[in-house]
Amino acid sequence: MFSQSLVTCMLPVKDLSRARRFYEERLALEPRGLQADGKFIYRCGGTEVALLPKPEGTKAEHTALGFKVDDINAAISTLKARGVKFADYDLPGFKTMDHVGVVGSDKAAWFEDTEGNILCLHEDIG
Repeated sequence: MFSQSLVTCMLPVKDLSRARRFYEERLALEPRGLQADGKFIYRCGGTEVALLPKPEGTKAEHTALGFKVDDINAAISTLKARGVKFADYDLPGFKTMDHVGVVGSDKAAWFEDTEGNILCLHEDIG
């Protein structure tokens, strides 16, 4: 029943204007428009990303949204040129090199949007 449904990822944002600039200018997502309930929708492949105004913002400490890419290094370079800052990790059992870490059969790199949502690029290597 749901396998053919359009999926919408809801991301809480404190400042909708600031978040919109990030998603449009840095990530180049296709704007769909402001909805009657105040959220702003973007089209991203077969998915929608909804920026949902929420005064307290996000409390998540996990990846809220991941983008599958064919070449993670090229995607990182593109986003860095647009001002996106990537995280680096040096933890027991996990370390990134040039922002990229291996998780299972994926290479992955993490960054935050202007509102504190954790986003990820991932490339299948398996």
